Amino acid sequence: MDQEFTSQVLETAVTELSRLPGIGRKTALRLALHMLRRDEREVTALGEAIIRLRREISYCRECHNISENELCPICASPLRDHRTVCVVENVKDVMSIENTGQYKGVYHVLGGLISPIDGIGPDSLEIGSLVERVGRGDIDEVILALSPTMEGDTTNFYIFRKLSPSDVKLTQLARGMSIGNEIEYTDEVTLGRSLLNRVPFADSFKTN
Repeated sequence: MDQEFTSQVLETAVTELSRLPGIGRKTALRLALHMLRRDEREVTALGEAIIRLRREISYCRECHNISENELCPICASPLRDHRTVCVVENVKDVMSIENTGQYKGVYHVLGGLISPIDGIGPDSLEIGSLVERVGRGDIDEVILALSPTMEGDTTNFYIFRKLSPSDVKLTQLARGMSIGNEIEYTDEVTLGRSLLNRVPFADSFKTN
């Protein structure tokens, strides 16, 4: 049975909180009641932080990483190797790779992986902008750093086909990562070694 509320304001708060991923109505109610017990300044600060998050953060026009400016700090940095682009699924993967301290290039965030069963095709992702980026001729290497899952491999192969006509070097993470693992949950040491020991993508088609 649905929880009956004596307060419409509380019910509205619970409904909105339960829209968050992984938050059911029971958890949402517990969070709402917790906030009622906190100092009003703390709750106000939380609300303002969420509003600022939505209003002030957008996406980098170059790599599609989250950014407060037109270019994210990585793309804007003159200390990064702008001729090497690491292609990742999402912003969390950027954070994971940055935490390894092993990569000094820039990124390209696809915003997902090709998954026909979920209705996600190439046009739903930032693949076209990657092709345009490579087409400018100022990129030497594209690293395909997608999770070694069926969706990741499908997306890798699609990008490989789209970029094959160019002269860009295409590599992928070394398979020190277990098949089926997602980058987000891979430990930093393994991820760092996979990045350093990356291999030509075309080699993945070779058989013994």
